[in-house]
Amino acid sequence: MTPAYPPSWYAASTTPLPVQPALVGRIDCDVCVLGAGYTGLACALELAEAGYRVVMLEARRIGWGASGRNGGQAIVGFGCGERKLEALVGADDARRMFDLSREGLDWLHGRLARHDIQAHWRPGHATVPLKPRQQRELQAMVEHFNTRYDHPVQWWDRQQLRGTLASDRYLGALYDPISGHLHPLAYALGLGRAAIEAGVQVFEQSEVTSLVRGARPLFRTAQGEVHCDFAVLAGNALLHGIAPELEARIMPVGTYIAATAPLGEDGARALIGNDMAVADTAWALDYYRLGHDHRLLFGGRASYSGRDPGDLQGIMRRRIAGVFPQLKEVPLEYVWGGLVDISLNRAPHWGRLQPNLYFAQGFSGHGVVATGLAGKLIAQAIAGQAQRLDLFAKIGHAPFPGGQALRTPLLVAAMGWYKLRDALW
Repeated sequence: MTPAYPPSWYAASTTPLPVQPALVGRIDCDVCVLGAGYTGLACALELAEAGYRVVMLEARRIGWGASGRNGGQAIVGFGCGERKLEALVGADDARRMFDLSREGLDWLHGRLARHDIQAHWRPGHATVPLKPRQQRELQAMVEHFNTRYDHPVQWWDRQQLRGTLASDRYLGALYDPISGHLHPLAYALGLGRAAIEAGVQVFEQSEVTSLVRGARPLFRTAQGEVHCDFAVLAGNALLHGIAPELEARIMPVGTYIAATAPLGEDGARALIGNDMAVADTAWALDYYRLGHDHRLLFGGRASYSGRDPGDLQGIMRRRIAGVFPQLKEVPLEYVWGGLVDISLNRAPHWGRLQPNLYFAQGFSGHGVVATGLAGKLIAQAIAGQAQRLDLFAKIGHAPFPGGQALRTPLLVAAMGWYKLRDALW
């Protein structure tokens, strides 16, 4: 039986691709990619266009994981932030990485146009502070972005923000006119269609049960196996035992999104006048935007425990009312969740485990843009141009403390401290 996409407004507002067959028997190829999310699709598409024979193995459906369920916010930069990246690799390499993230956004726009992907792109993203400390930090970042990164962000004071965003909760905004938002599942399905048309052999319902490393890596599934010259691990939070050394360096985190009933065009624009995406600066942040059918899509309530919270509908209604009291009586038509992957330092973790085994993970909430870049850089490295991918190998990545047994409770405790800090300072 073909697995359905998890219920969400995204799944309800798109048409899935035709089901691709499951892998049966043996197949040989140049490159095998595990995972049909943004990273894997970008890599496979780039390689197929360069003439490589590419096979893609997907446990469920194209875009089934985080690529088809995320908040849709397409933000340049990386989850750790520019100051942290400078501390990790130095100012010059941090600038090079930031410029590559801008290239990743250009790649996204190029693919939307080239393949006529109707993903409802909207420009503009606001990062909004809740506390004076956060306001000061964002104001300093505006100056840093403009002088160090040539990135044209703006500072909006509270009055200017209030003219665009119908909430009294925030002290201002760092406004980025280049970042924006889109329909994430439509984007994933568009990349999937493009990859198939480029000649990628996509096998759905083909969960990888083991990887045999060596001169020609071998992926095994329940009914088949793929032998390849190069292998790419793009499973992120869903690798499940394929590469334990990678899994130790990311933590799957549950995040949740609610979609209100449609508000009408006038009602939606009364909330967010310029149709930008918004995210606050709390550790357990709220993030939201408008859908193309004029409903509010509101994300938040991250879970670090591995369990979904109870009464998720009630929790999301209260979070929405905290930002937009005027919506407290508006019903929620969809509530869903999924797993994203975070690294311990929130920086991207990309590279290779051996000369013919590549990976990318640790997108830490910035995956819509960074995944396309990661897939492109891995494809370039396989083709013999590894310098740009190797730049990211300069970022050190430690495993989460506590091992498999204790890392989740330790992270839950740490998140409790950060939430307390947000509340008090």
